[in-house]
Amino acid sequence: MSDNAFTTCLWFDTAGEAAAGFYTSIFKNSSIGRIARYTEAGPGTAGRVMTVEFELNGQKFMALNGGPQYKFSPAISFMIPCQDQDEVDYYWSGLSEGGQEVACGWVTDRYGVSWQVFPTVLGDMMSDPDPEKVRRVTEAMLKMIKLDIATLQEAYAG
Repeated sequence: MSDNAFTTCLWFDTAGEAAAGFYTSIFKNSSIGRIARYTEAGPGTAGRVMTVEFELNGQKFMALNGGPQYKFSPAISFMIPCQDQDEVDYYWSGLSEGGQEVACGWVTDRYGVSWQVFPTVLGDMMSDPDPEKVRRVTEAMLKMIKLDIATLQEAYAG
């Protein structure tokens, strides 16, 4: 991971390695890279995992086991663009396992990280120049937990 691309660092209490394993089990094009451990110099317990580098669909991440000081919030989320309903269902099922289904395509995984699982066609619908179409799609979306493409398309068509 020595190029100029950004790496997203996710701060966990102690579950960084488990979270990296969980995410790489869901995203097909993913891998786990280097794992660093704390030494006697601290601040964590010597021998325990300090960081885990991993990649999901070309996006670089680092899981840091930094302690309980910080928690995740929906103020930052990761967006997963999906080409069809099968893909929406796949990511939704994987990420919601042990987590919480929220609303409008948002899910919080078992580690507290927020994800937006959305069909790419939704962006086209929401940016249509016809405000009536956008209103109908918005109203339909706001009633959903997991997004349903067929229902969104029906609302868009009127």
